[in-house]
Amino acid sequence: MSQSSRPDPKSAELDLELGVRKTRSGSTWARLRRRFWRHKPAVAGIVVVSILLVLAIFAPVSALGVDPSEPNFGEINNAPSAKHILGTDGIGRDMWARLVYGARISLSVGFVVVGITIVIAVIIGGISGYFGGAIDTILQRFTEAVMLFPSFILIITVTAFLEPSIYNVMIVLGIFGWPGMSRVVRSMFLSLRETDYVLAARAVGVRWPGIVFRHILPGTLAPIIVSGTLGLVGAIMTEATLSFLGLGVQEPTPSWGSMLTHAMQLPVLREMWWRWIPPAVLIFMTVLAVNFIGDGLRDAADPMAIER
Repeated sequence: MSQSSRPDPKSAELDLELGVRKTRSGSTWARLRRRFWRHKPAVAGIVVVSILLVLAIFAPVSALGVDPSEPNFGEINNAPSAKHILGTDGIGRDMWARLVYGARISLSVGFVVVGITIVIAVIIGGISGYFGGAIDTILQRFTEAVMLFPSFILIITVTAFLEPSIYNVMIVLGIFGWPGMSRVVRSMFLSLRETDYVLAARAVGVRWPGIVFRHILPGTLAPIIVSGTLGLVGAIMTEATLSFLGLGVQEPTPSWGSMLTHAMQLPVLREMWWRWIPPAVLIFMTVLAVNFIGDGLRDAADPMAIER
């Protein structure tokens, strides 16, 4: 065979990649978008989360220029009024401002924790699923060992020994939240590594980093995003619980969980609804909205769903 007639691995890889990208981007992602936008609860969840993100990002403006940590002992436990639209707390701080700045804490904890979780889960699950064999066995036994411990008890124990802060909460929740998502990533890698386009990539001499990052990992994005949305809910709830127990965000930094902690007194619960109902409602709305988004993404990514 002449030199000119030999197949060029780089050219073959490029042709294969272009074909896969056209098929994947031209049909799969368009279908996912169509299915997702037909899911009305998911769209409503997107609207709610977007509003909360805008309020949190532009907190100095949306809080009407009020410092959420500045006490005012002349306006303690004031009911909602024109000056304080959601009243004040036990030391005169504006409740609306604290809710808005608290959204920054709760949402940032959720997104940072999910980011840490995804990185660890993709690394461990991807290596385990792609290489298999002894590597898979070792990593899966390690994953099972982590899953054996009650995660919430473990998180409480670790945060109790560390200095309570928002950064420690993010790191601890991210480190202990990856095993479930890692199993999802592993199963996707096990399935996708045997597909025709991956086998074709191997046949033309593509090395494993190119196969993993160009051909397999993009196919796992949909289930990773779905798992990430569910993990976001868990992170927000866990942060609120830790702050409620005094192990999370510390004063004077506002968070929805800590606001509920300071409202857990019988006179407050009976007579000062503005101190506990607004943060409880925001936690409920955020969790419900993110759950709806996760349901929409899951339904959109379902390969058995009938395209209409």
